[in-house]
Amino acid sequence: AAMKQTKGLEGDKKTIIKFEFNPRDGIDNPALSLAEDTDDKGVRQPRFYLLSKGSAETFGFSLHEELGFQGHIIRQVELGGLAQRRGLQDGDRLLQVNGQFVDHMDHRRVVEKIKASGNQVLLAVLDGNSYEAAKALGQDLSQMLPTDIRPRLCHITRDKNGFGFSVSGPEGTKGTFQLSVQQGGPAERAGVPPGSWLLELNGESVRSYSHTQLTRKLKQSSGKVTLLVASSTVEEFYRLRGLRATAALADTSWLPFKARELHMVKGPAGYGFLLKEDDCKSGAIGQFLCDLDAGLPAEQAGMKEGDRLLAVNGESIEGLDHHETVLRIRARDDQVTLLVIDPAGDEFYHSVG
Repeated sequence: AAMKQTKGLEGDKKTIIKFEFNPRDGIDNPALSLAEDTDDKGVRQPRFYLLSKGSAETFGFSLHEELGFQGHIIRQVELGGLAQRRGLQDGDRLLQVNGQFVDHMDHRRVVEKIKASGNQVLLAVLDGNSYEAAKALGQDLSQMLPTDIRPRLCHITRDKNGFGFSVSGPEGTKGTFQLSVQQGGPAERAGVPPGSWLLELNGESVRSYSHTQLTRKLKQSSGKVTLLVASSTVEEFYRLRGLRATAALADTSWLPFKARELHMVKGPAGYGFLLKEDDCKSGAIGQFLCDLDAGLPAEQAGMKEGDRLLAVNGESIEGLDHHETVLRIRARDDQVTLLVIDPAGDEFYHSVG
């Protein structure tokens, strides 16, 4: 079939999505689908895959938009690669990225969502025949998918009565903790759902904790804790599929730490900032913004001294060196959009993985 020309990040007709697998994650099994049965109209159920990025192994597949075909199409799954071992197949249609329905979205935007996911991404796909059959029948594909599959990161500040939640779990069992949330307390205000299950505390898994150890860790947390929690529905979703919910997949909308998008139009004296390369808290090399000139576009757009640069014109700079990043900023003659985060936010996200 003829391919529709869709420019990727480097202007290609297709965009290659590559992830690296880290064996320490311990996740290298094919994802389990909700059901492999077909309904009376021959439409199978969507399949879910959690892909993890690391340094030990890479996998590649193409995400295509093709003339004569609908949807975002999985193509060129590498023989013997991670994607194939997980179960992704040529012709699958991508329906969901990290719990967000994408079938109706612009192709480039979908690619950006996968790249922006960082080290892990959760994909929902439907085989090509089922996709075409569902479309022909006028089915709403979004109705085939669960709408709430993201764990939640919540940052809680203690008040005079504590954190506003209590923990219970089966006696003698490690790593299984359910939260009772005080109405109107700090935990509820921070977004912790009532009856949710605790997955991580301050960036560390609680799977090996006893109730005594967890209580001790909470007492050592002084006035603030960050919890990764999952509602009963979300916990069941991951458990039934043999997948592990991690902070990389979390809904972060409740957190006080936000990345900021700065749009700048170059003035006669330029943008009014310098870019320097330095070490990050994580040990990686990062690009940081400094030496802001008063009254120039960078300061007017809200840039702060020490902001870390994350993306240029909607494209992540992860893996780029200083020179390559500068070229990205200069790619458009008179304007640029930067995604940045301040030092406190950068340190927080590193601390919770």
